Amino acid sequence: MTRGALRRIRLLSVVSGATLLVATGAVVPFTGHVAQAQTETSSSADRYNDSYADLVQRVMPAVVNVSVEKTEQVDAERTPLDDPEMRRFFERFFGQQMPAPDQRSHSERELGEGSGFVISKDGYIVTNAHVAGGASKIEVSFQDGTKLPATLKGIDEKTDLAVLKVEAHKDLTFVSFGDSSKVRVGDKVLAVGNPFGLGGTVTAGIISATQREIGAGPYDDFLQVDAAINRGNSGGPTFNLNGQVIGINSMIFSPSGGSIGIGFAISSNLAKSVIQQLTDDGKVDRGWLGVGIQPVDEDIASSLGLKKASGALVSKVEEGSPAEAAGLKTGDVIVGFNGKAVEKVRDLTRAVADTKPGSTESLDVVSGGSTRSVKVNIGEMPTDTTKVAANDQDGSKSQAKIGLALAPLSPDLRKQLNLPATAKGVVVSDVEDGSPAASKGIQAGDLILKVGDKAVSRPEDVVKAITAARERGEKAVLMLFQRDGAQLFAAVPFSVS
Repeated sequence: MTRGALRRIRLLSVVSGATLLVATGAVVPFTGHVAQAQTETSSSADRYNDSYADLVQRVMPAVVNVSVEKTEQVDAERTPLDDPEMRRFFERFFGQQMPAPDQRSHSERELGEGSGFVISKDGYIVTNAHVAGGASKIEVSFQDGTKLPATLKGIDEKTDLAVLKVEAHKDLTFVSFGDSSKVRVGDKVLAVGNPFGLGGTVTAGIISATQREIGAGPYDDFLQVDAAINRGNSGGPTFNLNGQVIGINSMIFSPSGGSIGIGFAISSNLAKSVIQQLTDDGKVDRGWLGVGIQPVDEDIASSLGLKKASGALVSKVEEGSPAEAAGLKTGDVIVGFNGKAVEKVRDLTRAVADTKPGSTESLDVVSGGSTRSVKVNIGEMPTDTTKVAANDQDGSKSQAKIGLALAPLSPDLRKQLNLPATAKGVVVSDVEDGSPAASKGIQAGDLILKVGDKAVSRPEDVVKAITAARERGEKAVLMLFQRDGAQLFAAVPFSVS
């Protein structure tokens, strides 16, 4: 999937020459009230073979349009007169002093629109974070024409969810969440929202896929739907045929910006706990382990002697983190958390994030061919960062086997790559197109820290370790890299997989 084609569903408007951008919000679970939109049992779904009108009539009053206003300070436009040399040239040419350039900044108003839905009788509303974030003014419009000012109760950018609050002075019709884990590919769904500012628009489709990971954040869990979702649908609900919200529309895949039948909705089961915390506390507290992790592919599994390609490979242990205190090391593979298997990176990030900070949990860790149990005191995730979790020199035939050209970490390269004086390793100066190294995403400028379990500081150290791995009959060589301050492993095969 091309990242450039994956878009937040935003409605852009132009007011007084200014481009306007809108974002959406989040949802809060609420149970049992006379004003709740009634739901149907699954056995009654057959009635929608001919029409969805009855279902739409029940849920539509709980779906709202979200209009936002943002104010942004914009620097004055630059002109040729901003350059002192150009000013002197014009003054000599015209024989008079030129006016000084305007250096003042000015504010521009940005307007945008999105969607949302009411989740409680007392006026809590869910939308996307990219809709409501940074707004100086938020207004919510209901299907009966009522417009109310809204305040931002809480926002969580990691899941793209936000919660708004309105004071309606009456009980509002609201909808409840369904269980997204029970959703099956092929189930019929309805998407309701405010595409292109049109308001109250309903589209129908099916669930195309579940548990999609699209690189939007560390806790990806999307339902893929083919119901038409367009700009302005952000934050709107995706309903099952029981009238329950099973997803919050957030993104589309599109080369043009319009719907091509590939939309993504945040799963209700991911949203529920986030919405509840935003409603209660205005923020989300997540557990923190303090490790950088990456998936285990077949080549990495073979290099580490694992029976199957599963688990979360520790590529970095944060200094002072709970992971460091528990004795976790780079190269460990976490395969279990509190007795539950960790098959994918997402399994661990979700499990740790959902754990209450301060609690003691157990990890199953594979290291050196054996499995051990590790107790770790889960910390609280820092709020300022996301913890998840040249020239060809000294080339040789051994390096060509995986397609790398190497260079020692000279003072010039250290400065060029913006590396600290304490950095040690070997620089990748070039990667051969179509080589095994290229197939694993290794790039020129990467710093090789280890080959296997051996730290390297000279190109010949890398060559020696690669040669030894091949002579031992290994299918791939495990290498630890540093790139842009982050560390990651790559198991580079001796032939392209």
